[in-house]
Amino acid sequence: MTEWGDGTRCVHAGSTEPVAGQPFLAGPVLAAPYHLSPGHPGADDFYGRAGNPTWRALESAIGALDGGLCTVFPSGMAAITTLLRTLLSPGDLLVVPSDGYYLVRTFLTGLDVRVREVPTVGPWTAEAVAGARLVLLETPSNPGLDVCDIAAIAELAHAVGALVAVDNTTATPLGQRPLELGADVSVASDTKAVAGHSDVLFGHVSVTDEALWTELQRQRTVSGAIPGPFETWMVHRGLGTLDVRLARQAENAAALVAKLRGHEAVADVRWPGSPDDPSHAIASRQMRRFGGVFTFELASAELVTRFVRESRLVSAATSFGGLHSTADRRAHWGDPVPEGLVRFSAGLEDSHDLVHDVVDALDRAVGGPVQ
Repeated sequence: MTEWGDGTRCVHAGSTEPVAGQPFLAGPVLAAPYHLSPGHPGADDFYGRAGNPTWRALESAIGALDGGLCTVFPSGMAAITTLLRTLLSPGDLLVVPSDGYYLVRTFLTGLDVRVREVPTVGPWTAEAVAGARLVLLETPSNPGLDVCDIAAIAELAHAVGALVAVDNTTATPLGQRPLELGADVSVASDTKAVAGHSDVLFGHVSVTDEALWTELQRQRTVSGAIPGPFETWMVHRGLGTLDVRLARQAENAAALVAKLRGHEAVADVRWPGSPDDPSHAIASRQMRRFGGVFTFELASAELVTRFVRESRLVSAATSFGGLHSTADRRAHWGDPVPEGLVRFSAGLEDSHDLVHDVVDALDRAVGGPVQ
């Protein structure tokens, strides 16, 4: 059987056989109740909280890209919190990245579980995973963009009977396939690059075990953590251009990183795609592409403010992976990072225009006061 390339798979994933007079992508099914099967209620779709064909089409598409069985959720946090509630029982030990997305650690304060924090870069030893029920990784980490060896950690975790879940938001299913590297779960906020247009909140969990997939689907129904059909359709629409969007974003990130490394106002540029980055060796082994997210430091929060105000193309915004280039000062949200650390999401602007604008904005920012 032909192994399609990324672009082909994104465009055709989740598609049905063509029918004359029907659209390429079926529209959202906007239904709460359905007609019941006589004598077999529940054999088909029967209520909107339990099932929707629009969900299943996207789950088929993302599952094909992840290489697993997918369950979709209304946000990335809904996805990861449902996963944690499903897998963890009171008293279980969860290993989490100490430098990962802060809101996950906030959520854990309300769970009756033990938590062990390990930096993304480790050290990852048998002691780090000893006694764990679940090891949650985030690679590349958000916002630091550190990388850990998924296959090696999965081997350690499985040896002690622990499951491994990877937050794959930064990498995307095209940039990295955790399930192929030995992880049991891949979870992501599709609000970012998968949907790609900064207009919808969404998330998903993909797993290799059918029993776990069935339980995640049940937990979604019971908790009511369900995505809207129209939002689901929007994500499926956006997924079709993921390949080409990631290519332009990576091109822009590479061009910007090359320029910023030599700029007098900029320090500690991080992008796993750069051969000079501390994460590059591991990233180049397990990642298929590097995306458009990178970080750099300016001397102060005030200088970040001046930089964004001077730019014509870069917007101050949280989140990443969209069409527009954005800059997010992460200390603003409470991340334990330097005050001037910027998480930059390269958009789809022309590379020459974007590089010129960013460098020009930095030059003007260094020379002027905050307005």
